[in-house]
Amino acid sequence: MENRSAQVRDLRTDYTSRSLSESEVDANPFVQLDQWLAEAIEAKALEPNAMVVSTLGDDGFPASRVVLLRGLSAEGLNFYTNYDSQKGTEIAAHPKVSACFFWPELERQIRISGTCHKLSDEESDAYFASRPAGSQLGAWASPQSQTLPSREALETILEEVKAKYEGQDAIPRPPHWGGYRIVPHRIEFWQGRASRLHDRIVFHKQGEDWQSSRLAP
Repeated sequence: MENRSAQVRDLRTDYTSRSLSESEVDANPFVQLDQWLAEAIEAKALEPNAMVVSTLGDDGFPASRVVLLRGLSAEGLNFYTNYDSQKGTEIAAHPKVSACFFWPELERQIRISGTCHKLSDEESDAYFASRPAGSQLGAWASPQSQTLPSREALETILEEVKAKYEGQDAIPRPPHWGGYRIVPHRIEFWQGRASRLHDRIVFHKQGEDWQSSRLAP
């Protein structure tokens, strides 16, 4: 363990490929986020729409996990999950969340703080209908975040679900599964720079407008 600790201690990456100035950042942070996301996709970043979403539990501890961004608009950022999962129950109790994108290929990070709300049934239905059949069946089969006695128990439930919906033209959306929208009040754009003197431009929502400023690295 001491050797591994020394290895981790000595890992160094100097970010030198890009910079970020106030004149380069769009006045609308959603436009800037969309631009950076497009560039991450163009750069063939691994899972460019992956974001770490953090919630707060009743025990006072934060919990983080990677989810996939499935919609971006001026209203917010959409993702989908099981409402009865740990994240779902924590969002219901504490709707203030944070999200983070990291694209090492571009030496960039975006941090977001906001409030999370359920999407409408119509939005959730439309997205669920677009999913592969295997993913639809999985949403029915998985009691997400609950304790399972074994992998075989999950596979047994899946086989039962497959049999139930075999031959049907469409698999309905489970009532316990759907979408959320993170409505941001703070969005920070981070561009790695040499010697850890990174560029950080942060936007705060002020009424209907956004105000930006530079933060020390």
